[in-house]
Amino acid sequence: MKKICIVAGARPNFVKVAPLIRAIEQASGAEYELVYTGREDDPTLESSLFDDLQMPRPSVFFGVDSTSLNEITSKVMAHFDTYLDVNPADVVIVVDDLASTMAAAIVTKKRGVKLAHLVAGTRSFDMNMPKEVNRLVIDALSDYLFTAGIKSNSVATREQAEGSNTYMVGNILMDTLRFNHQRLRKPNLDIEAGNYLVFTLNRKALLADEENLKKMLCAMSEAAGDMPIIAPLRGKALEMVTRLKPQTSSLQPQTSLSYLEFGWLTANAKGIITDSGNVAEEATFNGVPCITLNSYTEHQETVSVGSNVLVDGDAQKLSAAISDLLRGQWKKSALPDRWDGRTAERIVKILLG
Repeated sequence: MKKICIVAGARPNFVKVAPLIRAIEQASGAEYELVYTGREDDPTLESSLFDDLQMPRPSVFFGVDSTSLNEITSKVMAHFDTYLDVNPADVVIVVDDLASTMAAAIVTKKRGVKLAHLVAGTRSFDMNMPKEVNRLVIDALSDYLFTAGIKSNSVATREQAEGSNTYMVGNILMDTLRFNHQRLRKPNLDIEAGNYLVFTLNRKALLADEENLKKMLCAMSEAAGDMPIIAPLRGKALEMVTRLKPQTSSLQPQTSLSYLEFGWLTANAKGIITDSGNVAEEATFNGVPCITLNSYTEHQETVSVGSNVLVDGDAQKLSAAISDLLRGQWKKSALPDRWDGRTAERIVKILLG
């Protein structure tokens, strides 16, 4: 029986872990334990999340809660090292590019345990971003690099360490979207499908430049006119957008929604404005026009094949893109390769092979 430890470090990780757990449970010859590096009462883990995803809650919580990336790294390393003393694993699966992900990866390799990186090979090529450093370290240490698309696969293959194996298994987020597509739930908002925009904001770099954020909010509001802009936000993003938005704006900041409600909101939107790679991927899956505020995307297939465009944090580009969107002048999009909902199945087959 192969023992698999799955390490999650933040709420978005669970959306990608859920189909992996289902695939392991359906396979023979494997058992797993789900570990969360954060607190059991983490406010981002709303009570409905695990029910919405139809997955179990983690059985282990490390309780690490800090804004210091170095402190997170050191504390997670200490907790995970102690955990593996009592709970030896044959394979550790880490997700994405967090400081906690890197910490678990380092401990895993120091113990000589096989390491698998879910969503490997993503790059911004900006070494000033802490997450870019995390990605490089995790990929360099990993024995299994599971990539979502052609570009990330070529990056991982080019950079892989000796003995590593790169597999283009597809986008595991699509497994979750396909599984839950018929379960999406309309939120209790006064909106009509196809007659509103969605706005999300989370990245620290965009929040740090208050002057430019205000310019973008003004440009977005002016270009949208009377079209409602629904903005489910958390924490600092909610506070800043509420404070900076124009008084006459149709922008409606509000507290975040449950997973199934947010899924309905984005699937039925006229268009989406976001800084989230996951939200851009969901938009491509749903064929909804998407404007990404960043100058880059780690998931290039959402631009080259999908419905996503980049505006580089530029208010004028954002305004022009929204105008095109509302006039129906948007590019055609398609589903990238291997967005077929079988990614988790491929991963488990490789790990047990």
